Amino acid sequence: MDALERSIDALLDSYAREGGVNHAVGSNLPSREAVVSALADIQTLVFPGFREDQSIDDENIAFVAGELAHRAAKVLARETRKSLDYGRRTAGEASCPAACDIEARELVLAFFEALPGIRSLVMEDVGAAFRGDPAAKTIEEVILAYPGLDAVVAHRIAHFFWTSGLPLIPRMMSEYIHGKTGIDIHPGASIGKRFFIDHGTGVVIGETSVIGDDVKLYQGVTIGALSVRKEEGDVKRHPTIEDEVTIYSGATILGGRTVVGRGSVIGGNVWLTHSVPPYSRVYLPEGDSARIETRFMDQGASI
Repeated sequence: MDALERSIDALLDSYAREGGVNHAVGSNLPSREAVVSALADIQTLVFPGFREDQSIDDENIAFVAGELAHRAAKVLARETRKSLDYGRRTAGEASCPAACDIEARELVLAFFEALPGIRSLVMEDVGAAFRGDPAAKTIEEVILAYPGLDAVVAHRIAHFFWTSGLPLIPRMMSEYIHGKTGIDIHPGASIGKRFFIDHGTGVVIGETSVIGDDVKLYQGVTIGALSVRKEEGDVKRHPTIEDEVTIYSGATILGGRTVVGRGSVIGGNVWLTHSVPPYSRVYLPEGDSARIETRFMDQGASI
């Protein structure tokens, strides 16, 4: 047992020397398990009847929705308060005053006021997935079985909290879904209507990406930064993808000044670090992996 005691003493020394302790002074950090639980309840509110055993009908839907909303709001208010306190400490300010409780409740209420609009966006995403994938037989199949939709739903929820300036919680939401689906969307990314990720595994969308309406991505697409220098953390580092763009599997598009013009098609495994005009087709010719060509299409033309 003496050896165990020495090990414990060494751990305590490590805590004091290297940190990594969940704030012994001040309130605790947000709980990952609590945030994931609240996210699951919100996802159920977005798709009632799809994510739980309890059946939904016209008689009990108000009760079920109310119960889920109250439970998620209570958890979110508590974790949001912790997150606000963390933000103040990292900014070198005093711990959160009692007013943070009010701020947390107001933020959570603002989210639930926004939730019907978020749900409307999500239902458009569902429609885009159903129309964009010949393998999708029904809307219900998309809701139940498509990991790309899971990632987009979580992003639209997390994005609200990110744009509200809340630390940690939106990242916790997005990284949970990243681990679940293999799709990594930073909550800061701005994504338009009717967004569809097909297959999805390995997709990466960076923090300052701007994606327009009716965009479709396939697996392994990276919308990333050319530079990962820490001092550029507050500048636009990721591309802008305009409306009606399709990006095929394995394509990598990098740089804050890179704009993919409306209606363009980016072929599989393309490496793109410069802007392309609207209605372009960028691809690797068969048998020539060293050359990228850009061809211009008439507006509305098919390929």
